Amino acid sequence: MSAEREVIDLDEHNHQPTAAGSVVPDRLLTRRKTSVRLVAAFLVGGVLGGFGVSELRDSREERERNASVALVAFPASIAGVGSDVPGVLQLDGQLAVTNASQAPITVRAATGQGPGALVRDTGKSRLLRPGDTELINVELRLECATAFGNELLSMRFSVETGDRQTREIDYPIALVGSIWHVRSEQPCAHFREMKKRGG
Repeated sequence: MSAEREVIDLDEHNHQPTAAGSVVPDRLLTRRKTSVRLVAAFLVGGVLGGFGVSELRDSREERERNASVALVAFPASIAGVGSDVPGVLQLDGQLAVTNASQAPITVRAATGQGPGALVRDTGKSRLLRPGDTELINVELRLECATAFGNELLSMRFSVETGDRQTREIDYPIALVGSIWHVRSEQPCAHFREMKKRGG
């Protein structure tokens, strides 16, 4: 053996391929399995997490949609003019209510009060789908001298939303120029004429 081969070169690498059928160390196999499991768990977690976030967002949006209430109301008709006090009309009327929300609502009650005006529903609930308009029967008490001024009639609606919660919604209504005002003009003019004659 020559002297040159007795020196060991530490930079030399053994580039011989592993022989077929040789055993890979257990530690290396365990590391590979762990890596594969971590990648699989990450992928599954990502898919489930994305699905969960999407479901949570959809659920929250549906809850918000069910909880929000928007409506529009205006006087629709009037009938049965009567009076027990001079200058004060007692009438039966109807209020048109439109559901401007994105979910169905049930109008449980409607009441209104303003200068010289009182309005209350007759107790029948109305289910309104989005965009629907329903007529609510109401009883009115209107004072001819003060009911038709510039102030708005403040209506309050008790509404049950899709999440079975009851909410109170205020909506102002203009009486001046409405059908209630127009149909009250003649009886009020009659009262005013009687007052003049009596005075």
